[in-house]
Amino acid sequence: MAEAPPAPSDPQRQGSTALLDRPEADTPWVTLVWNDPVNLMSYVTWVLQTHFGYSRAKAEKLMMDVHQVGRAVVSTGTREKVEADTEAMHGYGLWATYQKDE
Repeated sequence: MAEAPPAPSDPQRQGSTALLDRPEADTPWVTLVWNDPVNLMSYVTWVLQTHFGYSRAKAEKLMMDVHQVGRAVVSTGTREKVEADTEAMHGYGLWATYQKDE
């Protein structure tokens, strides 16, 4: 009689490391910065350069998207990364949210 394969939640041994069936990484997620009536465009550009290390040209392009479109994706990655980026944007006084990328 053949042995049944292990259930998806049962660890399988490979060498000395136990492996679990897990869903794929939950990326990509995105951080969005939203237009607001408070912050100057030059300040938003400075924040994007300072926090993310973007060039002046890239930071200005993202700032113009925020200003003209109403929002811009300023970072992508794991949920934990974009949560941290969103919290950092709040620390700078910017309106920001994160969501799963569509």
